[in-house]
Amino acid sequence: MRVLVTGAGGQLARDVCAVLAADAHEVAAFDHASLAVEDPVSVDAVMDAVRPDAVIHAAALTNVDRCEEEPDLAEAVNAAGTGHVADAATRVGAHLVYVSTDYVFDGRATRPYRETDRTNPLSVYGRTKLAGERACGERATIVRTSWVAGEGAPNFVATVLALAGASGPLRFVDDQRASPTYTADLAVALAALARDRRPGCFHVTNSGDASRYELAREVLAIAGADPDRVEPISTGQLDPPRPAVRPAYSVLDNGAFESAGYPGLPDWRDGLARLIARLAGSSR
Repeated sequence: MRVLVTGAGGQLARDVCAVLAADAHEVAAFDHASLAVEDPVSVDAVMDAVRPDAVIHAAALTNVDRCEEEPDLAEAVNAAGTGHVADAATRVGAHLVYVSTDYVFDGRATRPYRETDRTNPLSVYGRTKLAGERACGERATIVRTSWVAGEGAPNFVATVLALAGASGPLRFVDDQRASPTYTADLAVALAALARDRRPGCFHVTNSGDASRYELAREVLAIAGADPDRVEPISTGQLDPPRPAVRPAYSVLDNGAFESAGYPGLPDWRDGLARLIARLAGSSR
């Protein structure tokens, strides 16, 4: 296949490109400087030049608090920008795979969210990503995921590792829960869905779930630091408070993805260990 990947400057797209190349697909990767998805003229020009068989649309404004502070930009990139990509992909006959988020839910569930559950985003980020889903069209593939971390970009795992060498306690919330997801594992799933041109909405995360507090402890333990430095706090104790509201519980049920014949992703601890080993190797 010839696959166009948006958001190539980000951690997920980096692994998507690696997986596609390893499978001998032709990859055309574009970062924001070379493809601003909020500009329909730019999107059309790139789509016409590449004429891809599939598009994996990973470009997004993913800084949740920045979205809250710059809602017009979030709307332009996450919602309207996805519409531009979807329209152009349809015009050239390319199958679209769109990466969405667990933040389309309000976090009030008591069991993992299924694709058919009611959406009710609490933040600008969640609302604009949901608008992006609706702009994709019924033939596209929508992949909702959560708490993504990989190499080469700021993320929660990198933040904890950066704090590992500091002294004193580290405080993280224990009342937000989801499934930490390793970009290299998610990339394999995205590539398979693009290859199969399988339409529909799928929840795809590493298996298992954790709070931010539990995740931070595991990061330190794997890195050989002291996990007991991590102390639990509530979201209400964050100082300063975060601009965007996060769902308290946004674990996703991956049953539909696995029922479609795809292997489930490994446990999040397995992915985390591989990510930390990769980060340690790249820092040498």
